[in-house]
Amino acid sequence: MRTVTFSMNISIDGYCDHTIFNPDEELHDYFTAIMDDVDLLFFGRVMYQLMFPYWADVAKNQSGTADENKFAERLTAIDKVVISRSLASAENNTRIVRSNPAEVLRKLKQQPGKKILIDSVSLLPELIRAGLIDEFNLVVHPIIVGRGRPLLAAGSLQENLNLKLIDKKFLKSGYVALHYLKK
Repeated sequence: MRTVTFSMNISIDGYCDHTIFNPDEELHDYFTAIMDDVDLLFFGRVMYQLMFPYWADVAKNQSGTADENKFAERLTAIDKVVISRSLASAENNTRIVRSNPAEVLRKLKQQPGKKILIDSVSLLPELIRAGLIDEFNLVVHPIIVGRGRPLLAAGSLQENLNLKLIDKKFLKSGYVALHYLKK
């Protein structure tokens, strides 16, 4: 059975607004390395539209820095599933799924392959409740924003999800990368 990893950037105060973060070379390299063990990305519509077509254009035109280009190439090469009722179309290697994200992920998890990486705050509570997420990669950015979408909304889980820290990495720019397994 495949491993499902939830991966997200968050502020110190727990918000996940990617429009306020300013990743550097080391952070791009960190996420590029994570994707070496991934062969499927599982997005909600909002995160997908934030990432694409921007990164696809960077990969195609090699318009970023060396680390951004490498990240973009890796990101766009991986197959993707986007959960959306409203998205009309998606990039080449992306499949749109209209309903039942937990059931879709459960079936994908049972197929052979590398890890599945989830990048969607909106899907997180449902996928946790369904018991489908095996590990969490959280990168805490050295910023307090006081607004935006929290990692989990109050009351979104009925019981605690206990995690075990298995790795931590302190990046030069003050980012802290935390890798947890579900207990």
